[in-house]
Amino acid sequence: MRIITAVLGAACLISAAPAIAADIELPYDKFQLDNGLTVVVHEDRKAPLVAVSIWYHVGSKDEPEGKTGFAHLFEHLMFNGSENYDGEWFEPLEEIGATDLNGTTWFDRTNYFQTVPTPGLERVLWMESDRMGHLLGVVTKEKLDNQRGVVQNEKRQGDNQPYGRAEYSVLAGLLPAGHPYTHSTIGSMEDLDAASLDDVKNWFKEYYGAANTVLVIAGDIDVETARPLVEKYFGDIEAGPPLTQTKANAPKLAVNKQEVMYDRVPQPRLDRNWVAPGRTTRDAVLMDLAAKVLGGGKTSRLYRKLVDELQLATAASADNQSQELLSFFSTTVDANKDADLARVEREMENVLSTFLKKGPTTAELKRAKTGIKAGIIRGLEKVGGFGGKAVTLAQGELYAGDPGFIETQLDWLDAATPADVLRAARSVMNAGYYQLNILPFPEYSTVASDLDRTTGLPAVNDTPELIFPEVREATLSNGMKVVLAERRAVPVVQIAVQFDAGYAADSVEGGTLGNASFTGAMLDEGTARRSALDIAEQLETLGATLASNSTLDTTSVAMSALKENLRGSLDILADVIRNPAFSQTEIDKLRARWLAGIEQEKANPVQLALRMLPPEIYGAGHAYGVPFTGSGTVESINSLQRADLQRFHQTWLRPDNATIFVVGDASMEEIKPLLEKSFGNWRAPAGDIPTKNIATVERPAKGKVIIVDKPGSPQSLILAGHVAPPSNAPNDVAITAMNDIIGGQFTARVNMNLREDKGWAYGAYTFFQGAKGQRPWMVYAPVQTDKTKESLAELLKELNAYKSNRPATAREIERAILNNTRSLPGAFETSNAVLGSLRSSARYGRAWDYPATLTDKFNALNAGEISSAADEVIHPESLIWVIVGDREKIEDGIRALNLGPVEVKAMSDL
Repeated sequence: MRIITAVLGAACLISAAPAIAADIELPYDKFQLDNGLTVVVHEDRKAPLVAVSIWYHVGSKDEPEGKTGFAHLFEHLMFNGSENYDGEWFEPLEEIGATDLNGTTWFDRTNYFQTVPTPGLERVLWMESDRMGHLLGVVTKEKLDNQRGVVQNEKRQGDNQPYGRAEYSVLAGLLPAGHPYTHSTIGSMEDLDAASLDDVKNWFKEYYGAANTVLVIAGDIDVETARPLVEKYFGDIEAGPPLTQTKANAPKLAVNKQEVMYDRVPQPRLDRNWVAPGRTTRDAVLMDLAAKVLGGGKTSRLYRKLVDELQLATAASADNQSQELLSFFSTTVDANKDADLARVEREMENVLSTFLKKGPTTAELKRAKTGIKAGIIRGLEKVGGFGGKAVTLAQGELYAGDPGFIETQLDWLDAATPADVLRAARSVMNAGYYQLNILPFPEYSTVASDLDRTTGLPAVNDTPELIFPEVREATLSNGMKVVLAERRAVPVVQIAVQFDAGYAADSVEGGTLGNASFTGAMLDEGTARRSALDIAEQLETLGATLASNSTLDTTSVAMSALKENLRGSLDILADVIRNPAFSQTEIDKLRARWLAGIEQEKANPVQLALRMLPPEIYGAGHAYGVPFTGSGTVESINSLQRADLQRFHQTWLRPDNATIFVVGDASMEEIKPLLEKSFGNWRAPAGDIPTKNIATVERPAKGKVIIVDKPGSPQSLILAGHVAPPSNAPNDVAITAMNDIIGGQFTARVNMNLREDKGWAYGAYTFFQGAKGQRPWMVYAPVQTDKTKESLAELLKELNAYKSNRPATAREIERAILNNTRSLPGAFETSNAVLGSLRSSARYGRAWDYPATLTDKFNALNAGEISSAADEVIHPESLIWVIVGDREKIEDGIRALNLGPVEVKAMSDL
């Protein structure tokens, strides 16, 4: 819920809308109740799921002076019970298998959403209407104080990230005092402290009426079914008072402004910002295109000049963040640590000036249009969540009074010419800008010194069965295995070529840490017949995306292709896999960006801990004793030679070590000939595939603690772990349910303790890293600094009690089973999710229909199996702890807990 770096009676009005565009179908029905509630219904029968998304037209721009952060704080309170269900919001939804459930607040709106199996719709409508119409009777000072603490920890967590405080300066510097967007949505600590119960009541009465709300229901539903349900649950809710909504307020700077901020960041960042027209204007679409051309990827002008050609920066981008009153147009450059910033800014100016003279080329504009359209198409595969159909319809209605407003935006996109984009860009970028230069704060040191809802929630009795697509197999003429699952929801095909390699391959004799990921990243940096720029331009033209990825056990190259361009897309996929050039020039470019990325990891507490913990868990020489970021070390990346990449490619990325997975709008009869043409004549080199050392590791009898000193840190990042059974353990279902109860869900014990009860953390969890061998089981909790010792004690208390006097209760087991089984249909809504399942099944030696077997397996669980799983997995005495925080403030308390030997390391030494 962190932001930046988010109607009914007898005389209802009803209207039907057409499809959004020729290639994007999003029909809807819209009606309004007598109390003013606007309802939009979209029917999508591809899965037994319904998304419910409710949008209140109120956000941080509506906060009065001295009340910053209140809209977001109130959003949190909406999850803490209503008058007829005074319980935790997520619990009754998790037990029916809800997915994509959350709430967010931004400048102009607050939304709440969830996707549930169809039989759970009435439960969601009951709950949403109960908190809309019946909330204030259960809001207490205790709840307010608790969520105040949670939100403040969320703020600390965001501020603690590299560049996390930049937003505050940008908003205040770009906009005049008193503008509704001048303050961030997260607010200030002082204003959050000042929030009172009277503020809660006034805010609710003012803004949470039916007439200020849009309700979208999308999925396995039609308007004839939805309308009486909405009338039943929402018809008696008050409309709320009349409100005045500002629709445009976009003051531009008359002169340029520039400020410098020092922060604990690994490299300088130049962030330039302009005010642009708001989200419902044609110019907002044109500025999206300008952002894409200037800074939307490898082919963009800023990236090509500053990162690729001059190698002055590791990243360069542009963005047009559209809001209701205005848009924030920005260009951002992450300069090399030792770069001449004056030159970086000069070269950035040259790119922008050239663009403002002539505008985009026809080819650039075509690629930008295709990329934006392809992103929209992929997003509309889901009915709910952060970017699915429900969001698209809700945004259109809330901001433009038209659920189908995306149609207008697409028409503007299609009609845009280079001259249109140039005119819009000049209008925005020839005005004044605000530039924030964020520079690394030097590491200083000191010397030693002496100084009727009473009947309860509607029952959900039916559990929809997961309908997992049929999986077919085939073999190419060279022996490569093809695994296919058809999904026809959108004309997109997802392909992944997976190799048995991964980070673990880096530790094989002669290997180099980080080589698996580095080699994968080099695949699209040029082939024998395509340059890196050729590849990027051709992918954009085809509307395809391509990415390499490594896990502990696998290395893969994945592509998302539009069906109409499948042949050309596969040609690129095969070329980058089979014929990488490994150009020394491109290696040197990537190495510079890679080393900067490692420094970024070291500056991020979570990533730093994930680098340090695995070698402590597995020991030297083990395949898994490597940084879990997969990036290697500064020393290993500096040592990589072209021959190392060629050797890794020949040794591991070979046809006899690969499987091709295909999910989407293609049959085996369609896809196999294309794959045969692309891969059929690929032959394996001589020599066997090496064996990775994933031998069994013993847990230590006594754990240890590593404190990483981060002076001035407002939080302590706690990450602990030890080995656990592999992902394909015979009792993995029991292990999953066991972990869900202690720390794997929002309502799990450790999170309810540290977040909901104590308010010391934004979130606390336990989790596994999937692995063929022993996987790590880890405990994660970023907590406020002054509660580090107490948080550690609470974590240990929960873990020990779970294995002794407080084993899993019948209700907890039931909830874990219900959540895991009822969430299955939602978990496999997208083709990518099915693709991920097939790849995991291959990795762990499972049947392709493994997900379809899970319901019976979970339903068969009993308390004894859960307790046995806890005894097998959880060993608090053996945990190895990495704690990143202010050593001066936390070390004594940690030592007092006697968790094991304590080591202290400085961040500058890592």
